[in-house]
Amino acid sequence: MTDARPARLSALRALLTKEMLDGLLISGLANLRYLTGFSGSSAMLVVTARDATLVTDFRYETQAAEECEGACDVRIEASSLWKGVWDTIGDGASVRTYGFEGLHLTHRDAQRFSDQERRIHWRPTHDLVEGLRVVKDVGEVAAVRSAGWVATTALGRVLDQVRAGLTELQVCGILEHALRDAGSEAHPFPPIVAGGPRTALPHARASQRVLLPGDFLLLDFGATVQGYCSDITRTVVIGLSDAKQQEVYDVVLQAHAKAVDGVKAGMSGREADALARGYIVARGYGDEFGHGLGHGVGLEVHEAPRLSRTAEGTLPAGAVVTIEPGVYVPEWGGVRIEDDVLVGENDCDVLTSFPRDLIEIGR
Repeated sequence: MTDARPARLSALRALLTKEMLDGLLISGLANLRYLTGFSGSSAMLVVTARDATLVTDFRYETQAAEECEGACDVRIEASSLWKGVWDTIGDGASVRTYGFEGLHLTHRDAQRFSDQERRIHWRPTHDLVEGLRVVKDVGEVAAVRSAGWVATTALGRVLDQVRAGLTELQVCGILEHALRDAGSEAHPFPPIVAGGPRTALPHARASQRVLLPGDFLLLDFGATVQGYCSDITRTVVIGLSDAKQQEVYDVVLQAHAKAVDGVKAGMSGREADALARGYIVARGYGDEFGHGLGHGVGLEVHEAPRLSRTAEGTLPAGAVVTIEPGVYVPEWGGVRIEDDVLVGENDCDVLTSFPRDLIEIGR
């Protein structure tokens, strides 16, 4: 497969020219991986019109040399990353205006710029690399699809083991084990496992609550493959469902289907959100759908673009986003159904394949 990193650095350099920057200091770990392939936890990247140098420490000497080969130079700094950055930049004789990532650098670190006696003007930048990451290439889509396969494979194994009498924490442990067994490199976020009335908490933490017959069980989790994430949610019933559960589940299921069928490139995130929200409102549950329809997913589980009531940005072809409508009734329970999709010119391709009809465990 063609190495995408040189083209990504070239696109970034074009942005630097547009922003009238001579160089950029990159500290966001996902951005570092996107541009260089480096997957460690401590590094910074100095990019100018002609050079790119990754500064890291001795722990990553071998790893950085292997992962960054062909993309950038690697500088191993024995004392601190900042010394390596200053030595790489030099006195600023040829590079006079540098940008830094305002989202990823602490205020304390940003103060270092004014403390240095160098002929360099520093400016905060926002979303330069993140903007490049919105549209996924073939390799990135394949990685997300693989992460989706790992997640759905694990989910199938978990549902075979779930039963009344287990606690949410026990189910979470089974899920985390199944994800690793299926090939997940990491958990992109702590899995959400909630049963009964606690399914009305969109971001519930697994607890010691015991699952009871007739409970909803909501599982929201992801897998990681080659650094890329998947994000999927399914809601099932322990035993037999009742009429109210079936009604709410059907509302969410139909809203999900309308969004999957309607999302396409060129629409705004607000318009995409409205595809599902309009149906949920029409069915009388608008107040119980409090979050947005979805978000981008890639090297980070939450990234651009956004699909929500306030998102005016346009969805481009090649973006990978979640579709996750939900209805949450306090003290009763909630339903969310979530999949990852690739946005196309006229439709979208679902990357997480798992049944969406209501599953009754142990029926």
